[in-house]
Amino acid sequence: MLAVVFFWVSFLLLLLLLFKFATAHGDFTLMSKKHVKREEIEDKVVWITGASRGIGEVLAKQLAGLGAKLIISARDEAGLERVKNELSGKFAPNEVKVLPLDLSSGENKLKEAVEIAESLFPGSGVDYMIHNAAFERPTSNHYIPALSTLKCVSNEFFGNFLKSTALDVSEESMKTTFDVNVLGTISLTRLLTPRMLQRGQGHFVVMSSAAGKTPAPGQAVYSASKHALNGYFHSLRSELYHKGIRVTVVCPGPIETSTGSGAEAIRKKGTSEKRLSSERCAQLTIIAASHNLKEVWISSQPVLAVMYLVQYMPTIGYWLMDKIGGNRVEAAARKGNTYSLSLLFGKNKSS
Repeated sequence: MLAVVFFWVSFLLLLLLLFKFATAHGDFTLMSKKHVKREEIEDKVVWITGASRGIGEVLAKQLAGLGAKLIISARDEAGLERVKNELSGKFAPNEVKVLPLDLSSGENKLKEAVEIAESLFPGSGVDYMIHNAAFERPTSNHYIPALSTLKCVSNEFFGNFLKSTALDVSEESMKTTFDVNVLGTISLTRLLTPRMLQRGQGHFVVMSSAAGKTPAPGQAVYSASKHALNGYFHSLRSELYHKGIRVTVVCPGPIETSTGSGAEAIRKKGTSEKRLSSERCAQLTIIAASHNLKEVWISSQPVLAVMYLVQYMPTIGYWLMDKIGGNRVEAAARKGNTYSLSLLFGKNKSS
């Protein structure tokens, strides 16, 4: 009798675990943290790049509501002013600081930006640096013509929209992607970290991507830039953790990034892809940072399952990605669902 009871209890627990995994929005460690530790955010100076739209804008809104002192940066100064005026909280909108920034502008300009940021709140330096800006430029206007002239935007925006084969990427596109996603981000970090070390504390929150953990057919250069970020920041943390430097690497899968810019309307006409809301992504990112988690994955299924496979059963995970890779690029070319399970069978229906 005891054996039968044990079997059924174990079976029910397994079903519960599978249900939780199937409906999860992040990895198990992240999902175990239910709430933001507000005391880790309130009254802290938080600098966000790529804050004029997308996930960066939503992060600014949620952090303002938690009582953070915000510095918001992007190339689009008008967009930053709009975001500032829409914020509310203990220090918002009047004490929110707008700091226009181009990550590809070179070390001298980035050094000036760091000096300004460190002086914006007298008596307080930057406590959290949220690296959210990213770039991926299409090699042509084949997929979304209206977006082909956009430059530096929030992290998952271009990763979600623009896909081309690894061999189709131009040298200019590769250089621009790495200038912003990798070199600019690392340079800004190198210039800011000594100030944090002087205070004995500082926290980098790096908006990477699921493409930085798994192969990303159709996004090879973007994926390469995110793998580079992951390697740099995990190494930085290991070197400086005992000196008070914290790093949280966030790897989102497909995220909705509607901000009224019109881009979301274009995407909705193109695919039926299932995406997590930018609000939920921002909420989980702040939870991860406030609990000092080292790396988190944020996504709905099936991307989350693929990340687990590649991490813990790489032979199977890479076999799976090899099987769907060509189909995914073809699906993107016809604006189909690039995250569908049907890619396994070579079928992908456009919406």
